Amino acid sequence: QVQLVQSGGGLVQAGGSLRLSCAGSGRMSSIDAMGWYRQSPGKERELIAAISNRGNTYYEESVKGRFTISRDNANTLYLQMTNLKPMDTAMYFCAAYFSGITSPDFWGQGTQVTVSS
Repeated sequence: QVQLVQSGGGLVQAGGSLRLSCAGSGRMSSIDAMGWYRQSPGKERELIAAISNRGNTYYEESVKGRFTISRDNANTLYLQMTNLKPMDTAMYFCAAYFSGITSPDFWGQGTQVTVSS
């Protein structure tokens, strides 16, 4: 089993920055990749960034150039968010995958990010 515990998030004005963290524990040696999703009310949860053990990254088009995903040696995943926009308001979830980034095997508990205009 893998446990993912998120921290960070909150309320920020448009143009501001926030950093989300996701601390992984348990069988993290079996994890091939980790990612960040977000979900707004009435919308489906969407993958916005992912990083593999080899350091390959993926970004959804709307966050490219503004968000940076990273992972440290202590199995903590980060999402640095800059130039935040009201459209970024959502519940953010971290995820871990045994293989690929199609279907997460584990989820964090979620954290709210609200960007005011």
